[in-house]
Amino acid sequence: MSAELIVLLIVIVTALAFDFTNGFHDTANAMATSIATGALSPRVAVGMSAVLNLVGAFLSVEVAKTVSGGLLNIGNVHHMELLHIVFAGLVGGILWNLFTWLFGIPSSSSHALFGGLIGAAVAALGTSGVIWTGNEKTGLISKILVPALLAPFVAALVAGLGTFLVYRLTRRSVEKKVNDGFRWGQIGSAALVSLAHGTNDAQKTMGVIFMALVAHGTFTNSDSIPLWVKICCAVAIAAGTYLGGWRIIRTLGKGLVELDPPQGFAAESSSAAIILTSAQFGLPLSTTQTATGSILGTGLGKPGAEVRWGVMGRMVVAWLFTLPLAGLVGAVCWWIADLVGGLGGVLIDFAILIAMSAYMYLRSRRDPVDTSNVNDEWEGGLTPASNVETKAGASV
Repeated sequence: MSAELIVLLIVIVTALAFDFTNGFHDTANAMATSIATGALSPRVAVGMSAVLNLVGAFLSVEVAKTVSGGLLNIGNVHHMELLHIVFAGLVGGILWNLFTWLFGIPSSSSHALFGGLIGAAVAALGTSGVIWTGNEKTGLISKILVPALLAPFVAALVAGLGTFLVYRLTRRSVEKKVNDGFRWGQIGSAALVSLAHGTNDAQKTMGVIFMALVAHGTFTNSDSIPLWVKICCAVAIAAGTYLGGWRIIRTLGKGLVELDPPQGFAAESSSAAIILTSAQFGLPLSTTQTATGSILGTGLGKPGAEVRWGVMGRMVVAWLFTLPLAGLVGAVCWWIADLVGGLGGVLIDFAILIAMSAYMYLRSRRDPVDTSNVNDEWEGGLTPASNVETKAGASV
């Protein structure tokens, strides 16, 4: 087996590992509001989300095309060098996902991936390695940065208006009946967000794996993404979703706004509409920023609702640092691989990835969040103050 083939296999495994972290990191986008309002029990929620993520991954490939051919200028790059770039970018994305998950911060998995790839490409090729402007189908600015800036504001506006109208139309109704009705509605809206998440986010990993296959010479850019890639990515993101990212579910469901069922329904409906629309246009939108903007909008749209701006501020800081810090990790990983050279450099980076991932997982055991405390009253931190010492066996 050649060194290049081994590196390709490592890249594919690492890409699926990123897809797995994307699943549990972003479960909150679809299910945090339904869990917080009691519309769904935690385990039922993540199970339903996992199935619909799996289905959604097969609905479109437009986002995958953007990722595989619309971000990096790699037409004349040597096969082995491109595999190193892709691998280093994936390491940057995974480590940022795990770092923000550890602190319960709902940052963008999409931007972590893109940041890692951009950092590795700039380190390897200089600024010419990134397609900055491109055309209507390519370019960092038009496909990544502009949607990143607009998504949370548009989502907040749509969800805020929807929330205001809901409470306006039901102001003379019995509160219990309204809440019960919207809890049922949340099942449908949460399902739609999960479907949209699979349609958007699983494709990003499909695009990365396809980029690696093209680099290896197995396929060309004009070929279709093979079915086995779609299946592997769909299964990986669904498995991660079922694991449940309880730390981030808690922050989105309890930390930003105290949600009632009408707000949850408005937030989920807004998120689903925006994410599905972006997927059809090939925009690799951040589902995290969209979902967060929607939840924020429900707090602004409900009269008398409390928005915890301190929590929102921490999220915004994480959003601002996601691209550059993931990019820095990607660049460092490329430099290590390039310094050592060949398969040895990739194996050293892979060992660093495993060691750092293990450390952050073990660190999370000190203050576990799981189904038993995900809905505890918010006390100002990112994890519950109670039960910290007694949950040593809790799940992710």
